[in-house]
Amino acid sequence: MVGYVVADKPELKVKEYELYCSYYCGVCKSIGKRHGFFPRLVLSYDSAFLAMILSSLNSKEETILREHCIIHPVKKKNICVENPAVDYAADVMIILAYQKVIDDIKDDNKASAKAMKLMFQGTYRKLQAKYPRLCLIIEKELEVLSAMEKEKCSSIDMTSDAFARIMEAVFNSYSDGDCDDVQRKVLGNIGFHLGKWMYLIDAFDDIDENIEDKNYNPLIYRFAYDPVNESKEAFKERIIPRTEFLLFHYLGEMEKAYNLLDLGKNKGIASNIIYFGLNRKTEQVLGKGNDKDERSL
Repeated sequence: MVGYVVADKPELKVKEYELYCSYYCGVCKSIGKRHGFFPRLVLSYDSAFLAMILSSLNSKEETILREHCIIHPVKKKNICVENPAVDYAADVMIILAYQKVIDDIKDDNKASAKAMKLMFQGTYRKLQAKYPRLCLIIEKELEVLSAMEKEKCSSIDMTSDAFARIMEAVFNSYSDGDCDDVQRKVLGNIGFHLGKWMYLIDAFDDIDENIEDKNYNPLIYRFAYDPVNESKEAFKERIIPRTEFLLFHYLGEMEKAYNLLDLGKNKGIASNIIYFGLNRKTEQVLGKGNDKDERSL
């Protein structure tokens, strides 16, 4: 998860915003309490969305405490605690972060990635034992994605599908007793289409860096970037219409799945992210919104 899944803050009620932030802080506290300080470095609002949407499948009221945190040592923050969905989201963040580090080592063999691996590998082994199916799916799909990257695959569908299957597994592997098979299937569909959106928006966001570093990007091969006859800016302008169509198509499919989800609470927050936050982020990354605009968290 790469930090693109955020709410549109002005569209949230004050109480909704505070509760949303309590999930984010809850994931951070959960990581620190169960896995130590360093894994907190991988935290993003993507995990808050995962924790919130999974927790929303039951109507049980959250336990919210006011506590200090390492980032805000003076002012107390709302923290969502004793929540299995929050703990699951925290574990998923670490699993995905560890696999990203392994991928970075394979690609660039960076010393920083090797150091991160040493910090995370003990925790990952524990989580691998706790979530064997999920970890196996993630490892398998990342191997598939890595092979396509080495082959310079020009198919956006094929490459995004591999990451989509990872997110599908992330969303439907939650095993809380309130999540039945029907809801789990719907969650998987949400995760799948969100994964396709995340993969593509990250690819577009990284075009400049990937061209500079000569790293793989499916958009570069799909739309045949020619550095001799075309500037990076001209290339991005040329591919925006098709990229925009695909991104909003993925969001549309995710919205269809979301409408089938039976939420017991937090529908205002979830709908804000699905209908406003992700659309807003899409516009920002494509250059149709102001990157400095603070509407999104």
